[in-house]
Amino acid sequence: MTKAVIGTLADGTPIHEVTLRTPAGAEAKVMEWGAVLRDLVVPLHDGGRQRVVLGFADFADYPAHSPHMGAIAGRYANRIAEGRFVLDGRSYQLPLNQNGRHSLHGGGQGFGVRPWTIVDHDEMSVTLALVSPDGDAGYPGTLRVWCRYSLEGDATLRVELSATTDAATVLNLAHHSYFRLDDGPDILDHELQVGADLITPVDADLIPDGSLADVAGTPFDFRKARPIRHAAADGARFSYDHNYMLRRERCEPSGKSGQALAFAASLRSTRNGLAMELWTTEPALQVYDGAGLDTPVPGLDGRRYGPGAGIALEPQHVPDSPNLPHFPSTVLRPGEVYRQVSEYRFDG
Repeated sequence: MTKAVIGTLADGTPIHEVTLRTPAGAEAKVMEWGAVLRDLVVPLHDGGRQRVVLGFADFADYPAHSPHMGAIAGRYANRIAEGRFVLDGRSYQLPLNQNGRHSLHGGGQGFGVRPWTIVDHDEMSVTLALVSPDGDAGYPGTLRVWCRYSLEGDATLRVELSATTDAATVLNLAHHSYFRLDDGPDILDHELQVGADLITPVDADLIPDGSLADVAGTPFDFRKARPIRHAAADGARFSYDHNYMLRRERCEPSGKSGQALAFAASLRSTRNGLAMELWTTEPALQVYDGAGLDTPVPGLDGRRYGPGAGIALEPQHVPDSPNLPHFPSTVLRPGEVYRQVSEYRFDG
């Protein structure tokens, strides 16, 4: 484990980064800005190693160009329609950072684009903390948040998120890495499986309409592993940025949290055979195939990231669920503890 200053914000705030390592050869780099997982390398069976996330070498490129790469999105990951919700009879208005119409990932200055603080670390884990004051981006309650990354076994990344509040609020956190399991230009030929029969249909702004739709017979059917690449009716590439309701039928204990981890998705490179399984305590999974990626600066591999360079598999609650009360609640109240656990398990 090493800890060093990786960069400095415009106001002079230093940003530290911790490097975690396992005896098997896995390595993760986590920095305070956005609680970002900046790099993750896992061992392969042939003795090699493979980088599996998108990131930048230069810290300055994160505030300027990063589309939440490796960050913890919040207070409310994903979208809230028109940036409005009602809680306990009171209306709240959030910043409208998605085309001036909706609030996305906390409203433009969310948890993924501000400094956290490293409060504990060892060879294979790091814990970061953040305090979000009452009224931050329009949200009620002073929120205290913790994020713990740990490397488990030979090649598992475990992400644990927890929070408390002093007043009722809504909370939906998500880890937002873009994964690519080989050195190809994109992930379109990766094979994806999602443990879900249903999606939440969305409008043109990607806001759920409140209904559920069966994936059978549609481009959203990933019940069996298949390539991500799919052609729309006009021949153009079909793009994914949609929420899946997880079946949660394959479960196992998550450890001290007392929650059950359920299979959410698997991803496999057809180039090198490296596979990843995602298990989570969350009820839903946002699948974004990175169709909008277009970074103006090189990534960690020296190449710019274009459309489909990585896929984000984001365990979370349903987008806009503060306005859709028939879905699992995201309300957090004083005396309660928010907990989320997700594991990204690699096998090369």
